[in-house]
Amino acid sequence: MNRRAFLLTTGAAMLAQPLTAETCDFEICRSEAQWRARLSDDEYLVLREEETEQPYTSPLNEETRPGTYQCRGCDLPVYGAEAKYDSETGWPSFFESLPNAVRTKEDRRFIFQVRTEVHCRRCGGHLGHIFDDGPEPTGKRHCLNGLSLSFAPAG
Repeated sequence: MNRRAFLLTTGAAMLAQPLTAETCDFEICRSEAQWRARLSDDEYLVLREEETEQPYTSPLNEETRPGTYQCRGCDLPVYGAEAKYDSETGWPSFFESLPNAVRTKEDRRFIFQVRTEVHCRRCGGHLGHIFDDGPEPTGKRHCLNGLSLSFAPAG
């Protein structure tokens, strides 16, 4: 690739805008302004900017009642309380999601590490990451941000 093509390609990539409500590939699409109106600043950073909350800060760490955990962005049920366990990591953890609730993608933010990001399949909200050190029956640990979830008690 010659220098001019490299500079043009790099410049175009830097100017590219994130997906908007008009172009998103999800069932629920909102503009940045609509997301900001719906979410707190911290929720927005986690769900829309793929940030991670500080460990041991979520009240959902201590939640033990039967019920369902929902995506805070669109209220889709994503995890059942029966799949929750204490991973001792400081984040709400689950060994599996509900059927057809989440999607995954590679996270290459760290140079020498590839992680698996987990997102809500309906609105694309970033929920957390999946690791291969969880309990049976799946061996997976869905390590989630409490800010990306809400809890609906059973009953």
